[in-house]
Amino acid sequence: MDEMQTGMSESKQQARIAGRVISIDALRGFDMFFIIGGERILASLDNVFNRPETAWIKTQLTHVKWTGFRFEDLIMPLFLFIVGVVMPFSFNKRLDGGHGKTRLYMHILKRTVILFVLGMIAQGHLLEYDISKLHIYSNTLQAIAAGYLIAAIIMLNLGLRWQIATTGILLVLFWALMMLVPVPGHGAGVLTPDGNLAIYIDRVIFGPFIDGTDPPYTWILSNMTFGCSVMLGVMAGHLLRLEKVGIRKVLWLLAAGGGCIVLGLAWNLCFPIIKHLWTSSFVLFSGGLCFMLLALFYLVIDVLGFKIWAFGFIVIGMNAIAVYMAVHIVNFRNIGGVFVEGLEKYSGNWYPLIHAAAGFAVVWLILWWMYRKKSFIKI
Repeated sequence: MDEMQTGMSESKQQARIAGRVISIDALRGFDMFFIIGGERILASLDNVFNRPETAWIKTQLTHVKWTGFRFEDLIMPLFLFIVGVVMPFSFNKRLDGGHGKTRLYMHILKRTVILFVLGMIAQGHLLEYDISKLHIYSNTLQAIAAGYLIAAIIMLNLGLRWQIATTGILLVLFWALMMLVPVPGHGAGVLTPDGNLAIYIDRVIFGPFIDGTDPPYTWILSNMTFGCSVMLGVMAGHLLRLEKVGIRKVLWLLAAGGGCIVLGLAWNLCFPIIKHLWTSSFVLFSGGLCFMLLALFYLVIDVLGFKIWAFGFIVIGMNAIAVYMAVHIVNFRNIGGVFVEGLEKYSGNWYPLIHAAAGFAVVWLILWWMYRKKSFIKI
């Protein structure tokens, strides 16, 4: 028993030394929950109950067509935000461990390239080996790659005040380019799906390999605001690393989140919240919500110590990139269906929920096995 307690104490000490914040893993897992099947589970509730509340939930789990914001539109920026939160911890750990800046830059560049290629595999049809179907830049992982690279350059070369200032400058610069630079055939300040500057630049550079969604997402010019989303996460990471009482960190996170939401809504009046363009107002509004979620998770898990409820999310969050790629390559819904297809004739309106839960369960159990084996795939 004493040996077990000693081992537990040593484990806790190692966790403190590593600077791991459990709520970050839980929040990452919460985000991935919706990507790997949680969205279908919650949306299926409307098939069962058919109530205004479940209809509202189902609506929130769909993207807006162009302007505006729903919960589903938070999933991608939250992914970028969490990448930023981790950066102050991971970069300082590497630098304190004797890694010089040159070696760190090599790691950053390697990670950027890998993420970009994985994005082409996940959504760019790279493995179909059919150039007519190829999309060069079209996936969340590629937005993370670009945002991570930009944020890393800012973070490693500027002090905190200039990091904040540069993030603001990039947001204003993106607004100025989108609103003041004329697009051939459309003019300046056009924010329609076909007439905005960002999509014009993408079409010029990518040609037939442009993002294939309708309406299209924009990527090249939006790189600067991807970087801003990651930088908001970096600011949150700086706050979490402060030598302050936990509740004060929570209050700072809430204040930052509230400020970003107010600024985003104010900017929305003249520069709309449009996820497909990753507008500056979208960055601030979504980033504010990310700050709020991080504050909630940090308060409940790391300050108050209520961790058991988050175990399911932590299991997912510890292997986020691996499971993201897995669900884009393997159809786990079909695998889960093997175990429950016979229930369709008995379950009626419950079957979509049962089918969605079965597919999710297959994924989660694989992740739980990896967690038990301490098999964590990192880039």
